Amino acid sequence: MAHYHNPSSITDASGGQKLINLVRGWPSPHLLPADLLKRAASSALTDPGIFVPGLQYGPDVGYEPLRRELAVWLARNYTGRQQGEEELERETERLCITGGASQSVACILQSFTDPGYTEAIWLVAPCYFLACPIFEDAGFGGGEVGGKGGRLRAVPEDEEGIDVEFLEREIKRVDMDMRESPGPVYKNPGPHRKLYRHIVYVVPTCANPSGKTMPLKRREALVRLAREHDALVICDDVYDFLQWPTALPATGTATTPTETVPVDLPPPLPRLSDIDLALGRTEFDVEGKHFGHAISNGSFSKLVGPGVRTGWVHGTADFAHGLSQTGSTRSGGAPSQLCAVILTEMLKNGDLDEHLRGKVRPDLQGRHSAIVREVEMELGGCGVEVYESKEKLGGGYFVWLTLPEGTAADEVAQKAKTEENLIIAPGSIFQVARDEEAAKFDRNIRLCYSWEERADVVEGVRRLGRVLRRMYDERKKGEEGEEGRVISKGGQEKEEEEFGTAEFK
Repeated sequence: MAHYHNPSSITDASGGQKLINLVRGWPSPHLLPADLLKRAASSALTDPGIFVPGLQYGPDVGYEPLRRELAVWLARNYTGRQQGEEELERETERLCITGGASQSVACILQSFTDPGYTEAIWLVAPCYFLACPIFEDAGFGGGEVGGKGGRLRAVPEDEEGIDVEFLEREIKRVDMDMRESPGPVYKNPGPHRKLYRHIVYVVPTCANPSGKTMPLKRREALVRLAREHDALVICDDVYDFLQWPTALPATGTATTPTETVPVDLPPPLPRLSDIDLALGRTEFDVEGKHFGHAISNGSFSKLVGPGVRTGWVHGTADFAHGLSQTGSTRSGGAPSQLCAVILTEMLKNGDLDEHLRGKVRPDLQGRHSAIVREVEMELGGCGVEVYESKEKLGGGYFVWLTLPEGTAADEVAQKAKTEENLIIAPGSIFQVARDEEAAKFDRNIRLCYSWEERADVVEGVRRLGRVLRRMYDERKKGEEGEEGRVISKGGQEKEEEEFGTAEFK
């Protein structure tokens, strides 16, 4: 059984400092809307017309009132406008309720891939590290692709996200090297599903861990590539509604927030699923069906709380229906049926919008501002760089640091734990499993600012600064302990004037 556990309450037996965990990507406990959920649940559970279907097996595609309310809410947030009834019906049919983003990926792989037919899984690197086991469990952990590497393949990022040119080159090479498969090997998709040759996994907005957001042209290029090679792009769009302007001053000091100023959502970029829908069917669609080549994988976990275990997939109507035909869903009904009923009430009464605008985004904006400011003050002199959006937008839960040359993130993380009771995530854990050498992140660190209290987030950065400065001092002493002299051309000795890691000064 899982128990609530606050790592800030733990003290280090050796040094007495309490543990600060800047790895855990959870929402802060004070952002969990227990009062709003209680009100929504009370409303739902006192009305037999709501609680009877809510406590029964749900329809395969999900609780209809939630799909409809979600269609309205998503359209308003993505486009800023209300839909007509006909458009609302279409958008509702394009939604399938899931048990959260992770469960959704697993079901997509069960229904739309075949390890004997699907050639490769392409993951943007750095990659959300807990995604790799989901793909491995689906049968893509071993084997070779075109004589090079395993079935999980890393695709590097540039400043605009996934490198589409690299991906195109590699997909073409794999397509040429693979033997032509006559059809599915292990699965029968039946009349309601299809199997894809390639899967591409990305976090297009506020990527975990790098924080990068794909601009519109890059999104369009990725969709076009997927449509040319029978690929499905799985987009984890879990941070789309957790964005804020960084140009505006956040309230409070570095460690203590003051008044809460509501933060409106900046206009999000179009989902890749919307871009794909606008382009229509392709030659890879089954006759009479339109499955598409990009889906949006959404979740209430970061908006309400991970424990609600409820999310959605947006794609074509045929894809949404096909996903609902996954065996476990047909047997048990739509996942999270009761939570779907409660969340419907939160959407209908406006509580979710007010919670995000008045509490979640302002809190995260303040935390993000505090950690970036502290990184610049404490770590800038050590040569550490923090990724910041050129569009002056913050978002998500994390900041991505790059250490100076010659500094190993794994070593820094180990010293941070043993010397400062600080847990941080070294870049090596974000390398794609079984293709680690393709894209390495030996000098990167991810820091999470969503879980610990703001003062502890700031203190964690200060502890990291102490670790880095001690490493510099130790390295400098080691250098000074050597001869430190070179022979000049004239045969005279001279002191070596520069230390190799001046970035630490």
